[in-house]
This record gives sequence, C-alpha cells and structure tokens, in this order.
Amino acid sequence: MPELPDVELYLHALAPRVIARRLTAVRLANPFLLRSIDPPVEAVAGRRIIGLRRLGKRIVWEFEGDVFAVIHLMIAGRFRWKPAGAAIPGKVGLAAFDFDDGILLMTEAGSKRRASLHFVRSAAALAAHDPGGIEPLEASRKGFADALRRENHTVKRSLTDPHLFSGIGNAYSDEILHAARMSPMKLTAQMTDPEIEQLHIATVGTLTTWRDRLIAEAGEVFPEKVTAFRDGMAVHGRYGKPCPVCGSPVQRIRYASNEANYCAPCQTAGKLLADRSLSRLLKGDWPRSLEELETRMRR
Repeated sequence: MPELPDVELYLHALAPRVIARRLTAVRLANPFLLRSIDPPVEAVAGRRIIGLRRLGKRIVWEFEGDVFAVIHLMIAGRFRWKPAGAAIPGKVGLAAFDFDDGILLMTEAGSKRRASLHFVRSAAALAAHDPGGIEPLEASRKGFADALRRENHTVKRSLTDPHLFSGIGNAYSDEILHAARMSPMKLTAQMTDPEIEQLHIATVGTLTTWRDRLIAEAGEVFPEKVTAFRDGMAVHGRYGKPCPVCGSPVQRIRYASNEANYCAPCQTAGKLLADRSLSRLLKGDWPRSLEELETRMRR
C-alpha cells in the first residue's frame, strides 16, 4: 500500500500535470471503484483542479467550486500517466481521468478490488474521510508521545494505526523501528520518555529521507514503480538477507495478512520474536536466539 513517502511522490508527479488543468472527463472501467453518489461523476467534468493534498494514505484533488475527489489506492492501486487517447488497460484498469494533454490511468493488480474513489462537496465532507491520526512530520515530541500513549498496543501496531498516526504502514514502520533499534512488539505503555524521543527522531528521519529520495530519483518522470519493497531498505522485504548495520539475517513474524521484519541483534537484543502460529506449534522448542536457531539449522 502506498504510504506517506509514496503518496508524496505521487503528489510531486501529479502537481505539474494536473494543477490548474481542467478534467475533461472521467471514464470508469470498474463501477465499483466509485463509492459516492453526490456529486455525480458528470459534475466534476470541466472543472479545474486547484490543489492537491495528502489525507493519510489518500490522495485528494481539490476542484474549483468546493468539490473534492478522494482517492484511496489501497494495496495494489497505482497511477500511470499516458498520452492523450490512451486506452484503459483491460485486466487491471479501473478508470481514466482525461486532461487535454494527457490521461491519468488508475489501475489495480490482483483479483480483489479495494481501491476507492469518492467525490464530496465541501471541506466538511472531506474531513469525514480523515481517520484522525497526527501528521508524523509535523507533530511535536509531546504530540507524538501523546498519540503513542493513547492506547496500549505494540509499537508496530500503534505506528500503523491511521487513527493515531497518518500515512505510516507496514513497510515504513519496519524501517522506522530498525532505525530506532526497537522491537516491533514493545508495548507502548512500557516505553520510557527517552525511548519515545528516539522513536520520534527515527520516524521523522526515516519518512523524510525516503520522501526526499523517491522524489529526487523520479525527477520530472512520472513514477511507474511505486512499491512497498525498495532497494536500500534495511529490513522490510529483506527476510533472510543481511542487516546493513550488523550483517545478521533479517527475521520476520507473520500475523493476519501482515508481517513484521526486524533485525534481532539490532532491535531485540538477539531474541527471536515468536510467530503466533509457529510458536504455538513448536511451544518449548521455539528458538530464543539467533545462535540457537543457527545451531538447530545445522543439525
């Protein structure tokens, strides 16, 4: 799912292509993409886009006349910029947004259609789409700490909760926690003030670095490969590969439809975190350290 750095990359790429331009038409290839009724699609045709913004992981287009489009790409939704007249791809195409000098295609890979498009009237209606999490790049240390301590969860869950923090998902939470040298399973109620400060610094540093890096790499070219797995990431998507800090193999735990990637020496004092299903199966045989795991693998 595109997260804060990726959404900011899209906003950077969209701005020179759509701001102050009129949207001439919206063509829906999949009617389930549109989740709103009023205003109708026809009402935005011919309107000029006067602003772009991020709302959590959502992309918002502001049209003249106090009308907004709210686009949530979810896990597999992506944008493609094509020359005027381009067709909507057959299998993955969701919609085409037509402008005089180009077309923005919206696609979604896979069989599940989770991406969504809403049109709303007024800033008040737009606010209803905001999950309410604080902006991590704008929050003070106190505001960050207050959000983190609002509920007692694992720090991984808290960082990815859109009601607590805006725009952080599975990928960048892994990177943040590695930068903070913190276990993803640490409970927020047990965190000290210095640990929260360390996490705040790592959050701002990680998100800022990746946002700026992605924008610099793209330049003026529209990004074609927006992915949760990036070269240069420390732990996310790098299971079994060496940690760039200590060289130990990156570990992971799986839960529900997500996973947490971490380095045991850097983040958990060498302790292997127990995967729920596997640790239940192995019970007392679950290895407690990398050394124990390596010993068992050599048997």
